[in-house]
Amino acid sequence: MVSYVSLLLYGVGGIVVAGMALLVAFQEKLVYVPVLPGLTKSYPITPARLRLIYEDVWLRSPDGVRLHAWFIKLFPDCRGPTILFFQENAGNIAHRLEMVRIMLQRLQCNVFMLSYRGYGASDGYPSQHGITKDAQAALDHLIQRTDIDTSRIVVFGRSLGGAVGAGLAKNNPEKVAALILENTFTSILDMAGVLLPFLKWFIGGSGSKGPRVLNYLVRSPWSTIDIIGQIKQPILFLSGLQDEMVPPSHMQILYAKAAAHNRLCIFVDFPTGMHMDTWLAGGDRYWRTIQLFLEQNVPESKDDESSRKGNGKFEHQIFKTPMIAGHVLQAPLPNTHLHLPQGRC
Repeated sequence: MVSYVSLLLYGVGGIVVAGMALLVAFQEKLVYVPVLPGLTKSYPITPARLRLIYEDVWLRSPDGVRLHAWFIKLFPDCRGPTILFFQENAGNIAHRLEMVRIMLQRLQCNVFMLSYRGYGASDGYPSQHGITKDAQAALDHLIQRTDIDTSRIVVFGRSLGGAVGAGLAKNNPEKVAALILENTFTSILDMAGVLLPFLKWFIGGSGSKGPRVLNYLVRSPWSTIDIIGQIKQPILFLSGLQDEMVPPSHMQILYAKAAAHNRLCIFVDFPTGMHMDTWLAGGDRYWRTIQLFLEQNVPESKDDESSRKGNGKFEHQIFKTPMIAGHVLQAPLPNTHLHLPQGRC
């Protein structure tokens, strides 16, 4: 009997040691994937390939790291909203250009695409501490520009980019007008249990039932769940229900936490959306959702803003027209589902 107990203890100890070794040695490679398998770190195409008007922007992060970005305009004097876009963890900004091309057309906006440190043409090595600084450098650059309406800067983050964007919006309530999150996780701690199930008992977020003895080894926790309730700007949550990477429940948890503190939140799901293609699977409804969100929360002028406020708040106005089937949750009613009929906007 004693031998079986000893074997069990040794087994558990072995898992803990193996987990510690994995976390210490490979965690950055698990979280950050600047180079996709079989490809190079460089950009396969530039916006010029898609005949987009753009500017190469070079920045310095507060700690001195040289960063690259593309600032893409719908047309030279476009004064529409400026989307500060933060990508997922894999690949580089060039892999998002087709989506951005459609974004420009559908939303009549400018798009600033930042390459995190270690990604694309940017120098350095990725880390949470460093990427947080990179995001701030990008926002500070936009605020200083004279060719855009700096009161209409909207942060858009997908997956890892959502964690980056949430932190930036929370730290800059006067500079960021609104936040859009798509297929974002609650935290890397929670994702570790999803990607490495054998570690689930030893690592996890606040909802974990295990001892979480390995949490202190995680250098990039990206705990979006811990800050989402502190964001005061309007937030749009876009969730693909077929997400094969981040469980859709993560987005629902984030929304519930945000809506408990912020009335200007809305959650929209897309039944066939996967982790990377929700924008494509969602079709017209996806873009119309964002368009309406921007119209209500990032108006063209202060006069327009006063007019909109006089007509009612965002959460009572959006989606009055029929839309493709899906679910919409609007704060402050986190338990309410609005079943949208078939059709188009």
